[in-house]
Amino acid sequence: MITTIQYNTRKLKIDLSQPLDISIPLKGDVSNVNAWSLDAPKITPELIEGQEVSVVKGAAVNFNTITFNPHSHGTHTETVGHITEKVYSINKQLKQFFFLAEVVTVAPEKLGDDYVISKKQLQFAIGNKKREAIVVRTLPNTKEKKSRQYSNTNPTYLLEDAAIYLKSKDVKHLLIDLPSIDKEQDGGELLAHNAFWNTKGKLRLDATITEFIYVSNKINDGCYMLNLQIAPFENDAAPSKPILYKIMD
Repeated sequence: MITTIQYNTRKLKIDLSQPLDISIPLKGDVSNVNAWSLDAPKITPELIEGQEVSVVKGAAVNFNTITFNPHSHGTHTETVGHITEKVYSINKQLKQFFFLAEVVTVAPEKLGDDYVISKKQLQFAIGNKKREAIVVRTLPNTKEKKSRQYSNTNPTYLLEDAAIYLKSKDVKHLLIDLPSIDKEQDGGELLAHNAFWNTKGKLRLDATITEFIYVSNKINDGCYMLNLQIAPFENDAAPSKPILYKIMD
């Protein structure tokens, strides 16, 4: 289904029948992607009066309870409430869901014992483009990202100057295929989170960070329409399902 979207002063054509899903689905076992030293998520039938409520056990319905943490167990979108004393709800702060996005691929740089993404790298990848959302795919990019166990592995992260740069370009929505934009163990500094949300000045309440995405190698770098879908949780973060659509010429 081809539709035309009025976006600011432009009319953009997208094919709604060709979604490009860049989320990682949540599974209730140890093959689920994981970080921050938590156990795997659980998806288990509820017990009522000692009876497992599942069709295979004779019940009329499947009735599963899901136990997980959005920050540790898959694609999630968070607001500044993730790092502030006041917990701003993602369900209240994210009020629009379609954005012009640029997909960029970055090969992290070695810095001491770390691998990082710098301002210089993002400047080169984004150039003069003006986008509300930036989708960062890091190299190497393998399907193993969908099940990687990140705890205590010191994953790649953004340098503070990279986050400041994105803020200076008025990027409202940052999406990345890492468990966090900050270093796994940084003593609680969270330099990139703080810089992106401008916690030393006027909070960017309408800005979000989406982590744990997976951008297939079949998706080319370039401009897309992003539909940032979230589960309506009254929490600092919620599971999310970002979808890209190619913009038709």
